[in-house]
Formats: sequence, structure tokens, C-alpha cells
Amino acid sequence: MMASKKVNPVGVMDRIQTLDVLRGFSLLGILIVNMIGFHSPYGYYNPYDWWEYGDLTWYTWIDILVQGSFYPIFSLMFGYGMVIMQRRSAIRGTSFWTISVRRLSVLLIFGIIHAFLIWYGDILITYALMGMVLLLFLRLSGPWLMGLGWGLYLLPQLLFSGMLIVVSIFDSTSLADYIDIAGLQQAEITYASGSFMEITSQRIADWKTNNLSGGFIIYLFLILPMMMIGAGAGKMQWLEKADIQWKKWLVILLIALPVGIAAKMLPFMTGLSISYQYIQDTIGGPVLGIAYIAGIVLIMKSAKVAKLLHPLSSAGRMSITIYVTQSLIGTLIFYHYGLGLYGKISLATGTWLAIAIYIIQVIFAEIWLGKFKHGPVEKFWRFLTYGKKRKRGAGNEVNEL
Repeated sequence: MMASKKVNPVGVMDRIQTLDVLRGFSLLGILIVNMIGFHSPYGYYNPYDWWEYGDLTWYTWIDILVQGSFYPIFSLMFGYGMVIMQRRSAIRGTSFWTISVRRLSVLLIFGIIHAFLIWYGDILITYALMGMVLLLFLRLSGPWLMGLGWGLYLLPQLLFSGMLIVVSIFDSTSLADYIDIAGLQQAEITYASGSFMEITSQRIADWKTNNLSGGFIIYLFLILPMMMIGAGAGKMQWLEKADIQWKKWLVILLIALPVGIAAKMLPFMTGLSISYQYIQDTIGGPVLGIAYIAGIVLIMKSAKVAKLLHPLSSAGRMSITIYVTQSLIGTLIFYHYGLGLYGKISLATGTWLAIAIYIIQVIFAEIWLGKFKHGPVEKFWRFLTYGKKRKRGAGNEVNEL
């Protein structure tokens, strides 16, 4: 079946198509959310006060179905891929730790370039740093990794959510009251009319605001646990065994989907308070993301569906190329040194544009991988990691990020 893995004659495992499809699928949701930040000062305003009429409806659906649900998918698959690399290194007798530190260091450099020269909303720096922390846990068994991951994620989130709910009982301040007028105006002016250097200064300032105010500590309880859960699933080969364990995936879907939707709908049923918005993003988002994963795993049991979704797997195999080019295209469309459309389009237009860009990228990935083995950024990444001289088979990619 399509989710299974095999070992080829030189002892290298084949790719797991379902994992690549999940990565490719996550890139769509990531772009839809990131697109809002490309064309508007997203981090500085309350979306439910900023957007009006039809755009408000669009944002509501994005908030429910997309926001906070797609980065967990990518994080889970990141952890899963790390375990596959670990297993492959054991087969070859190479140093998993040395190669992984080198790969993650290169990814960190890519992230720094992406964050400071293209878009401040970079996630590669976070993934590189959290990946290095994940290395410390990969000697654990699958159940231990998954259990620790869930504990590290749920306990702080539930505790903080409870604190916010208690505070909200005595303080009626709502999400609608939040707006950083000075920051908003500065971002609008700079991205809409600034030079490349002025925009770069603003980009660095925005990155610092998003990441240096306790950002690393926050990611230890948001991103790292998802990677650990994914690594735990990888140790237990949940994707490889999906064909014979489909009932488990069905149970996950039947539980995660209603729970995720209910948590994502919570602010609309109780009021847009900060407390319920937090629960929506940190609890509802990942749970709904897990439901999406379960749904895709189940439909991938069908050979026809697997063939139909092959283009998504191509996008997943070129995930870093796709992600970086999304930022490059988005900023060139909206920033002043590009087409200068910042703040000039509706949310609906931006969303349709994101979907169009993603479709073009999927087609490009399918064509590119029909001629080449790796995406362009992935190829360069592997060169910086392994150099020119490699053992035979070392260039084979096995669901690595």
C-alpha cells in the first residue's frame, strides 16, 4: 500500500508517500495564513475589528478551519522524519547525531536569511532550534516520546487556559480591545512605501517582537511537543502500519474532528475573549490538525486517491523550496520594492491568490521532480550537509525535511 515503506537493494528505505502528502497539504494552510501577514500588518490588529463584511466571513472560516491547525501537521511530520533519518543512519552505520546537527545548523542559516531578508514570519529558525532539542530525546521509545510530548504540550496549555478564564471572569477585556496603533501605522508605512533597507529594518524589528520576548520558551511548549509526538509515532511506525491499523486512525478521526471543531468554535459561542481565543488556537488548532492527518491517512488507503494526491507529495518533497518561494512571491507582490500592493487588496482576494500560488507551486514541483531528484533548495541543503563526497546511497532522500 501507499503508506508502507520498503527496503531497496542497497539497504535504503523508500519514501512514505503519506508523509509527503501531509507535508504538501500543510503548506497550503501555512500559505493561507501567512498571506494575511504578507499584505497587511496582521500582528498589530484585531482581525475581527479590522476586517469587515465579506472579508470578516472569510477570516472567520480561516480562523476556524486553518489558523493554528497546519503548523502542527508540519511539526509532527518533522519529528516523524527525524526518526526515519535515525533509522536509516543505524542501517548504514553512520553518525545520526553528527549529520543531524549539521543539517539543522544549515537549516538555521537558511532561516536567518529567510527571516531577515525575505519575511519576518520565518519558522525555519524555530524548527532548527527545536530540532536540536529534539535530538536529546530521540533515544527514548515511541510511547515515551509520545507521552512526554503530550504532557509537555497539554499541561502548560490547560494550566494557562484555566488562568486566563479565571482572569477573564474579573476582567471583561476582550480580544476586540487589542490594537497596537503605533506599530500598525509604522508597519503599514514601511512595507507600503519604504526602501529595501527600511523594510529590512522593519522586518528585523518585527521578527524580534515575535520571537525574542520569550519566544524560545513558548516554542518549547508549542513546537517541540508536536515534534516529540510525531517522533513517537515514527518510532511506532504509525504511517507505515496504517493499512493494518486503520481502525486506530478512524477512532482518532472520530474523536479529534468534533473536539477540534468545538474548540475552534468556542470563541464564537462564548464571546471573543482572549482566554477562549487562546484555547481555540492552542488546543483546538492542533487537535483539528490531527483530525486532518487521520483523514488523509485513511483516504490514502485507496490506490486511486494516492495516485490523485501524488502532486501534493511532490510539494511535500520540496517543502523548503515551496515554503521559501511562498514568502519570496508574497513579499515581492506586496512590498514597496516589488509590486507595492501592501494594504491594497481584500482578504478574499489574498486568500484566492494564496490558493492560486499554491496550485502553481504544486504543478511546478511535479514537473521539477519529474526531471530532478531533489528540489533546488533541498539540493543545496544536502550539498552543504554532506559535501561532494558521499557514501554510495547517501544522496537518497527518505522523507527528510
